[in-house]
Amino acid sequence: MIKDLIGVFAILNPLGAIPLFLTLTAGRSRDEMRRIAAKTASAVTAILIVALWSGQRLLAVFGIGVPAFRFAGGLLVLLIAIAMFHAKSTPARHTKEEDAEAESKEDIAVVPLAIPLLAGPGTISLVIVDAQKARGLGGGLVLSAGILVVGILVWLVLRLAEPIGVRLGTAGLNIATRIMGLILAAMAVQFMAVGLTALLPGLAR
Repeated sequence: MIKDLIGVFAILNPLGAIPLFLTLTAGRSRDEMRRIAAKTASAVTAILIVALWSGQRLLAVFGIGVPAFRFAGGLLVLLIAIAMFHAKSTPARHTKEEDAEAESKEDIAVVPLAIPLLAGPGTISLVIVDAQKARGLGGGLVLSAGILVVGILVWLVLRLAEPIGVRLGTAGLNIATRIMGLILAAMAVQFMAVGLTALLPGLAR
């Protein structure tokens, strides 16, 4: 489970979100920035827990098998990981148009910070795949507790965004993003391999 949670934290990449967080909260009071950080972390946690417990049911409604979703989710995560290698964000996470719209919004905690910047399609896909591996109710509860811990880490990073940004600088944040991208790329390839093997059993021979 620890490996799964590391993957979730890596794809959330709150360190990589610091520059945009500081840009969108520029001119706001420190108390307001802390409120936004707390609300964003809470929204991320809620979104991922909902995905954890309802994702597989949603797949069943559309008749999507877990192996196919593993492969598609792995491909999406791989694209995000490749963008992270270049210290960039993909349109799957957020677009320039969304950033421009967010600058004029009063409440930016849920949209675009929580979703799609942090808890975007790649993160949700990863959580649904992890949920499929969890064993029964107990496994789901343990994974939910882990997501709560990840949510607390996201809150801490955003709450300390200013000092972290100053201490690490652009180069430091980019290095952290690339390391997380490497972890994600390895996980994405594994997801795709497992999904493809289940879809085409002959490949395993």
